Formats: sequence, C-alpha cells, structure tokens
Amino acid sequence: MSRNSPAVARPPRRRLDGVLLLDKGLGISSNHALQAARRLFRAEKAGHTGTLDPLATGLLPLCFGEATKFSGELLDADKEYLATVQLGVTTDTADAEGKVLETRPVSVSREQVVDVLKDFLGEIEQIPPMYSALKRDGKPLYEYARSGIDVERKARRVVIHSLVPTHPDDALDTCRFSFSVRCSKGTYVRTLAADIGERLGCGAHLAALRRTAIGPLAVSQAHTLAALELLEADARDERLQPVDFLLADLDAARLQANVAARLCQGQSVDWSGTAGRRIRAYDDQGRFLGLCRQTGDDRLMPVRLLAGAQTKVSRNVSMS
Repeated sequence: MSRNSPAVARPPRRRLDGVLLLDKGLGISSNHALQAARRLFRAEKAGHTGTLDPLATGLLPLCFGEATKFSGELLDADKEYLATVQLGVTTDTADAEGKVLETRPVSVSREQVVDVLKDFLGEIEQIPPMYSALKRDGKPLYEYARSGIDVERKARRVVIHSLVPTHPDDALDTCRFSFSVRCSKGTYVRTLAADIGERLGCGAHLAALRRTAIGPLAVSQAHTLAALELLEADARDERLQPVDFLLADLDAARLQANVAARLCQGQSVDWSGTAGRRIRAYDDQGRFLGLCRQTGDDRLMPVRLLAGAQTKVSRNVSMS
C-alpha cells in the first residue's frame, strides 16, 4: 500500500451478547483465540471462561457482551481431557514445551499401565508445577521458575472421577500411550502424566492434550476459528448460544411483569423454595433477566442482572 493510499476502515464493533463454544487450535494462547473470535464477530466486549495452554486444543467457551457476567460459571465444573503421555523423558514443565531433564529406558506393558492408572482414581494430592500461574507473594510461579528459583508448594487435593487408557495394544512400542480423564477443577493433567511416569519407574511428560468436555458441554458442540471464518456473518452469529446458556442446569423462575419490574430495580420478590438455591429469572415474555438466589424467607434476591433488563420490563409493564 502506498503512502497516499486511503486507509481501510475496520468494521465497527457492535453490541453482541452470547456464548461461543470454540474448539481452540494448537499453538495459540487462550487470549489469542479470544481476540481472534472477538474480531471475527466484531464484538465490543468478550471474555473466556478459563484458559487452555497453547499446547492444548479443544473446548474453550467464550462469552460476548452480557454473557461475560456469567463467565465464571464453569470454573468449578469438572473437566474432561484426552491426554497423550511420552514415557521415558521428563521435562522441567512436565509437558512437551519444557527443557528435557532426564531420559530413562522404558520397559512397560499395557497391563502395568492399566494397573497404575487405577491407583490415581478418586481423591489424590498433587503438587502444582512451578510453571503455572499460581501466585506466591503476588508473583506467578512461572516467573520464579524462569529465574531458576524453586519455590516450595503445598500439595492440593483434586478428584479423578475416571481415568481410562485409550491406546491400542501396540501403542507402547513408541513409548507413548493415551488416556481419557474426567477430573475436578484445579487438576493439572501434566502433573498427572508426570506422576504416572514416576509410578511406572521411567518418568514421563505430557505430549499432547485435548479438552473434550467442561461440565455438560462437549467439544462436539464447538466450532473452530477456521470454520467460522468461512461463514457469512449471519450464519456465524447463528453459532452463538444465548446469554443464559451457561446457567442451563439451574432452575428457572418466570415472573409476572410487575414482579419482574421490582426485581430489576434490585428488590427481592416473593418466591418459595430451598434457601441458597440459585435461580434463572425470566419475565412473562420469556426474556432472561439475570441470576438470583433464593433466601431463607421465601424471597428471590437478584445477584447479577442484565443491563437494560429494567428498561425492557418497565416498557412491558407500561404497555400491559
């Protein structure tokens, strides 16, 4: 482009509310994927629901607009992964991106792998890796690790709900095997891979990782950036899920217009139920208003409401 050529104007950002189930590709950070999706959809506001390492692929739910208010909903959910383990090689990061620390001979049978995996089922303790975003004195552990400083870390309890080998019988000829795992939040799969390698007596690191599910959400529902780029704008928008998508497992309350109006003004309203229960609130037109909590005195207390909900409900009340 010459110096005198007119600059090409970027399409303006737009108000966009919804959830995108993204199938993140290999080698890009979660933030890079988020920003790429945000540009593609021209969204004013976007956020993710938890990160995936660049080495990992798979399910990465992204939130646009008002859906970002509920982006934390999946943080406590169980996760499911398909992991590939390289036996006989340990690294300082416990994955394929790290510096090789040691190489050991491998003499492992499928039966040994199956038996060792059983030992990791249930509640276990993990020592978080140095190359992680956990903080000590306000500083991420990976910054200490890059400076060659090893910081003492406390073991954390996590739960391995299922751990199933998925490799064929001859896969160990390459000193690799794969497993599927469903685990609680806070589980480091690369630490799990390294610990399995130590239990097998040869050491190991995580060679590949794909997140296949978060809670009830599956990667089969997700879309890649490449596939989204091929779509026309309207067809791309149709791939978005509604704002309340991440709250779908909660009970719902449908409120009459005058009751919904009071709720949207920040007032609690009459609603009987179990104290402490979280509730999705809708007006009598089926429009999502926000997240509420049931109080002990049969009241529904607003927790997080959508912007503009009060205006919509008030307009509905005045027209009724």
